[in-house]
Amino acid sequence: MSHSDQPLLPSAMLGILGGGQLGRFFVIAAHEMGYKVTVLDPDPYSPAGAIADVHLCKAFDDSSALEEIRNTCEAVTTEFENVSADSMDFLSKKIYVSPSAESVRIAQYRILEKTFLKESGLPVGPFEIIREDKDIPLETSSIYPAILKVARFGYDGKGQARVASQKEAIEAFHQFSKKECVLEKMLPLDMEVSLVLARDQKGYIKTFNVSENIHTNGILDVSIVPARSAKAINDLVDQLAKRLAEALNYVGVLGVEFFISEGKVFVNEIAPRPHNSGHYTIDATVTNQFEQQVRVLAGLPLGSSRLHSSAVMVNLLGDVWTNSKTKEPEWDKVFREPGLKMHLYGKHEARSGRKMGHFTVLDEKLEIAFQKAMEVRKLLGIA
Repeated sequence: MSHSDQPLLPSAMLGILGGGQLGRFFVIAAHEMGYKVTVLDPDPYSPAGAIADVHLCKAFDDSSALEEIRNTCEAVTTEFENVSADSMDFLSKKIYVSPSAESVRIAQYRILEKTFLKESGLPVGPFEIIREDKDIPLETSSIYPAILKVARFGYDGKGQARVASQKEAIEAFHQFSKKECVLEKMLPLDMEVSLVLARDQKGYIKTFNVSENIHTNGILDVSIVPARSAKAINDLVDQLAKRLAEALNYVGVLGVEFFISEGKVFVNEIAPRPHNSGHYTIDATVTNQFEQQVRVLAGLPLGSSRLHSSAVMVNLLGDVWTNSKTKEPEWDKVFREPGLKMHLYGKHEARSGRKMGHFTVLDEKLEIAFQKAMEVRKLLGIA
């Protein structure tokens, strides 16, 4: 269902499928603007559910919960791509849903995603679709070294294996229980960057600044904004992200990850939702990515995405707690940094590799923000 020309105004009830930290920030942004929010998430300790007006603690495909959302919410969005596209289809027959089930289907299925990018004429690194052993390229193929990625439900480096030969690729494929995979050539990386944008129902787009990302063990560690890549590269990233959103006819907030390899730009993958690398927008831009998500959903005009401060964001994983001798990090020392903004997600327990929060250091000068962020990171014992 599409919106009428009338936007939804505050105290309308909005729905979100998924109740992790992205959902929590959505609830915060919606509440600040005067909206109410229903969260659907099976986790009784859901960070978003804890602060929502209504927390439906049921499975994402629970028909009674979906029926309740259809009857009580005016519009619905999602905070992660592994939500059932069928559930979104079901909701969209009666209420407004953004992003569309179709764009979520493409983003959650790596084979469709890679094929879509290639067919849309966007630059993408060499890849092969692997459905059985015989699809794995021979030893002599130029695709090696490569990364084998499970086609569905992988995130933060899960369901991925680096392979240097046909033999290793076959072994990894078998380890993934011969589930459909994509084999991607490992490109020599100058840098990894991403861009978050919002595209509204009329097709207007606002892009945020390009973020330079450093990953550790497949999980985002640090984001640096603005990215220290050349202006020509950042401009190209911006153009490609817009082209992609238009090709997908995407409505909502979209994260696009890119590889920069030997001076060339390649699209890596897309996330049909706000993105971890866009968390700096909470503190460093006029309108943050979650407010844009609320605006798109409610049919309001997009806010300004202008960056008013340089920012360096650092993820806080559960390891900060589990490796701490005192069970709690030394917060008193952390909060001495006046340019630091702390965001803890209210998660029930700290586990190694689990995203528990992030902090962002702001400064007029990027190099100072970076230096201070690294000092705090060290203070927290992040290796």
